[in-house]
Amino acid sequence: MKFQMTAWNRNLVGFQGITGLLMAVILSGCSLPFLGGYGENGQTREEFTRYVESVFKLQNSMTSEMMALADNDDKPANMDALLRAEQSMQKKCEALNEYAALDSEGENVSLLLQNRVAQSAKECEKAAKDLQTLLLKR
Repeated sequence: MKFQMTAWNRNLVGFQGITGLLMAVILSGCSLPFLGGYGENGQTREEFTRYVESVFKLQNSMTSEMMALADNDDKPANMDALLRAEQSMQKKCEALNEYAALDSEGENVSLLLQNRVAQSAKECEKAAKDLQTLLLKR
């Protein structure tokens, strides 16, 4: 006994498949998700995971240093520049921080968020290093 689909059912299944593929392309920023690897350099998943973890640790360290500096009564002369750099870093690292919060709570991370992290990791790292440089000059 053969299973046969009706014509309308066959069309519906085909439509759902195309819709799913189209949504994956749209959500990944109009490119196939991670086809060329992860991040700007096309790294493997493991390499990119290590890289993103190191960026997260760096920006987290810079945030901690700024918190300690805010608690200190002796403010550096470049405090305004430090605060602007920290704000910039927080904005550029927003996707990474959202990812880390979801991951630490055991929540699922969407492909869209994963793609945002992949696209913003370099900018986050640069902003954290810029703040680190300013902190060294205080």
